[in-house]
Amino acid sequence: MFGFLKRKKTPPAPVDPLATFDRLIEDLERQAAEVRKSAATLLALKGALARGVTRYTARLGDIAGRCQTAHDRGDAKGVGVLERDRVQTERLLESTRESLRRAERDAELLLSAAGDLGERVADLRIERESASARMAVGGVITDTLREQVERFDRVLALEAARDEVEKAHALADIYREEHGPAATPERAKE
Repeated sequence: MFGFLKRKKTPPAPVDPLATFDRLIEDLERQAAEVRKSAATLLALKGALARGVTRYTARLGDIAGRCQTAHDRGDAKGVGVLERDRVQTERLLESTRESLRRAERDAELLLSAAGDLGERVADLRIERESASARMAVGGVITDTLREQVERFDRVLALEAARDEVEKAHALADIYREEHGPAATPERAKE
């Protein structure tokens, strides 16, 4: 009655193993490109931070010289302002150095990860080529086995035909024995 409710689910289409390899390789290549892009960004930041360290170090040298000059002149107010500038510049220098160290560590980590992903992609490409070759060889072997099975089937059919001929001869012999020599065509003519 409600046959339309009992629809048979169609089995999922067979998955092409090479397509699976290709999708994984594409995903890993995309991921590696993103990692390399991030590493390049950190390397550019590293250059900017290194320039900042140089700039703050030079500023500290300038402040030290100006502070000495203000001290020699007895300008206590100027020394106080320059001392605050020195403390602020030292904090900026330390913060910039810490950021530089972190950028260097992170860039190294990302470059290492990009290298690892590149190796995985290369390994998967080799494995894919090997799988492709094995599948091609498997197809040739399958075709060869199919031909052997067909030849075997023909041999079996020939043997079956021979058995039928033998059975027919045996049946004829039995028929002759049961009906005697008069049942043979040569005897009927006599």
